[in-house]
Amino acid sequence: MKFKLLVALYFLLALSVTQLSPSSLNPSPPEKPVRLVFIHHSVGEDWLNEGGLRKALNVNNYYVTETNYDWGPYDKDVRDGMQVGYHTDIGHWHNWFLGPHSDLYLKALYRSNYTTGPNSIPDPGGENVIVMFKSCFSSAQVIYGNPEDPPLPRGKPNPLWGKGVCDDPSCSGSEYYTVSNIKGMYRDLLDYFATRRDKVFVLITTPPSTSQAVPAEMMDKLRAINNWLVYHWLDEYPYNNVFVFDYYNVLTSNGGSANVNDLGAETGNHHRYRNGRVEHVIGLKNNFLAYPSEGGDNHPTTAGHEKATAEFVPLLNIAYHCWMGDGACPYYMGRSPVPGSLTSSVTRKEIREHSTVSSSEVSPAPSEGASFTWIALIVALALAFTLYSRRRVY
Repeated sequence: MKFKLLVALYFLLALSVTQLSPSSLNPSPPEKPVRLVFIHHSVGEDWLNEGGLRKALNVNNYYVTETNYDWGPYDKDVRDGMQVGYHTDIGHWHNWFLGPHSDLYLKALYRSNYTTGPNSIPDPGGENVIVMFKSCFSSAQVIYGNPEDPPLPRGKPNPLWGKGVCDDPSCSGSEYYTVSNIKGMYRDLLDYFATRRDKVFVLITTPPSTSQAVPAEMMDKLRAINNWLVYHWLDEYPYNNVFVFDYYNVLTSNGGSANVNDLGAETGNHHRYRNGRVEHVIGLKNNFLAYPSEGGDNHPTTAGHEKATAEFVPLLNIAYHCWMGDGACPYYMGRSPVPGSLTSSVTRKEIREHSTVSSSEVSPAPSEGASFTWIALIVALALAFTLYSRRRVY
């Protein structure tokens, strides 16, 4: 009788733990309004107000606040007399999240009420819970090094820390914008994010520029950096509060012109949720902006922003539920199914060849959540068998 009771208890334990580990992605909106802040400049403002992002976020229960050029405390790191909102180059993220005055900036960020447009849902109050941050296209128009360079080794001082491309008239900061330094910069941010697991941090990758603005080799390097962010940035990060959306990739294919997008197409370049999976698809060999504004301007058209909105919001919902624990956690938003496989075929194809790859096809797992149900049951059965064997011996 005692043996049967123990077996029953083990099975109940396995089943109860299973309930705490969802095996499917959850693209539904949060049940209650959640405060979100988006660090951006003009491209982000256009995305929110012309590309329908604010409206879609509100419909999905996200109350939007922002930062912009004239937002926030005066920057005590760059010291150019401007507010910290002016400084969103890749190197500046060190100042925001890790620098000596980051407490000042983050206190303002988490309490920000600033908006460039009205929300359609009431303010739920409290601090901003989700932090989206994006660098301008201009901060990735000069990149040195090779596309496959690894991150700067941990512990080695990064000369990119706190440096914008043009914090001074001579744009001396640009010399520090190397592939290794940029990857190392993003890796170092995780040290702060790990201390604030009460927040969700969503990196929006630096958008592309037009072929008139930069040479092809620069966009090759930006493509490689953003692929690394999607596939390997979080491979060694143990928590579920950081995610990446490849805004860059989404904006590198269109539906025939800059004013027609390819939303929902089988072909093209996408970062989206479809058929129960997260897909990062590179189906077109193009690393430049496919949605230039009139005159070849690097600001994306409304059509490009609308595509980004439709592909991003379901991924944000999935990320939110992963963090909350009521949905599985996705691959291809910072993690690969094979952690640390920096020389995998996926990486070679996407970084070296920029070939057609759908991540869901590369790794056709039955579920993107951990297969914890089977693990728990196997452990329970093993324990039960051990008890049964001992019972027969004694």
